[in-house]
Amino acid sequence: MYRSMEIMADLEREVAELRQYFRSGKTKDASWRRTQLQGLHKFVTEREDDILRALKLDLGKHPVEAFRDEVGTLIKDINVALDSLDSWMRGQKIKLPLPGIGTKVELLPEPLGVVFIISTWNYPFGMSLEPLIGAIAAGNAAMVKTSELAPASSALLADALPAYVDTRAVKIVQGGHDVNDKLLQFKWDKIFFTGTQFHAFGQDSIFVSYGFKLLNIPLLKH
Repeated sequence: MYRSMEIMADLEREVAELRQYFRSGKTKDASWRRTQLQGLHKFVTEREDDILRALKLDLGKHPVEAFRDEVGTLIKDINVALDSLDSWMRGQKIKLPLPGIGTKVELLPEPLGVVFIISTWNYPFGMSLEPLIGAIAAGNAAMVKTSELAPASSALLADALPAYVDTRAVKIVQGGHDVNDKLLQFKWDKIFFTGTQFHAFGQDSIFVSYGFKLLNIPLLKH
């Protein structure tokens, strides 16, 4: 019981730090977003051998398959985000009806806040970092819960990734369903969840766990 309370207190501090850092406005800066994306790129390229080794240990993936499915895809998508960041952040002019002639209106993209990424075991790097790429590019802070069913990959993300990103805005958490349940007790501005329809809508589902308090949850079915 004491250990459970201790874990909950640690998670509460981590989430509070994410929320406080987002409120500082730092994550909205284009330079900050670009630096974090470059850090992700550096992680994937510098630790490629470690990633491939972890995927071999966890899933028995051949290096060619692992590069095709995760490493290569991540590098490509990070490059797309870096190349597109300025246009994604740029305001969009809105045409008004006749009564609004002479008035200028612009639609400005704004980050949602603090997001929760629940990864999966079969693509442990892709399903952890793909949503993170988008979250960072949009100017959000993020908590990533790795899958306990891919222990080597989870450990690599938790141990190595913090050296490449701003840990005040990006946090990696390991653990099982108990940790997931505890994290779902906090308020999140968006949840990225990857799983089956059963895990999304079943009796022990993420929606039931979260009490339908927040329905802003993209579902990536596999």
